[in-house]
Amino acid sequence: MWSGDELDLDAYLARIGYDIGRDGELSTDLRTLKAVHRAHVRSIPFENLDVALGRPVPLDLKSLQAKLLGRRRGGYCYEQNSLLAAALERIGFRVAGRGARNRTRGAALLPVTHALLVVQVEGEQWLVDAGFGWQGPLEPVPLWDGARVEQGGWTFGIGAEDEGIHVLRSLRPHGWTDLYAFSPQTLYPGDFTVMNHFSSSHPESRFLGQVVAQQPGAEVRRALVREKLTTMGTDGAIEERVVTVDELAATLETDFGIEIDDEERAGLERVHAAGV
Repeated sequence: MWSGDELDLDAYLARIGYDIGRDGELSTDLRTLKAVHRAHVRSIPFENLDVALGRPVPLDLKSLQAKLLGRRRGGYCYEQNSLLAAALERIGFRVAGRGARNRTRGAALLPVTHALLVVQVEGEQWLVDAGFGWQGPLEPVPLWDGARVEQGGWTFGIGAEDEGIHVLRSLRPHGWTDLYAFSPQTLYPGDFTVMNHFSSSHPESRFLGQVVAQQPGAEVRRALVREKLTTMGTDGAIEERVVTVDELAATLETDFGIEIDDEERAGLERVHAAGV
């Protein structure tokens, strides 16, 4: 389903820093699922740079490996979770796609544009998502109503609503915040392709016309959106600063581990300058 048989597993494990001697042999158990998820999130940043540059965003595995494994680049949800799905499928997990509505932007009813995964392991379903940017979980979250897990200094929970809807929530100093809501309907790679087309090209997509890079860290989370770099700690403390055009490339590399070539740098600086 996710082209796992075509994945260069050694290259993937090297990219995410998964050490079989330290992290353990790969098997279809919860330990492996958590370790791979955490390593992926730690190592491959969330970013929209190709969208900002007006480039196509292919989701075939060959393209994903060339970009996310062969280069020190990242991607957004469709890229991140398609690659993660291929890796988990290659290891032997049962992986299914889901589509979610973002709830972090107030009361607006947004379309289903976020792609995530559900993995069956040890008789239970787990929410698996390496592509929600700086607000996303570090590890899988058990998919049952009332579930609550602490991941370092961050706490996530699952709520249930009518029509089988599940909601991923994050506990903040002021209380629970909804991140996104999703139905039990299974989505497939072709569905991710359709959603990706909207997010990468539709005039109403928030990914167009601005540079976005994010990283959900265990101690500090970072998000660059347009000119503003925001840092959030586990205590909820937030720091913000403006990133100038001259600082953009260095910020992408230093804060997010993203390396860009000269052509990309010139194009992103033009986008960044237009949005400041």
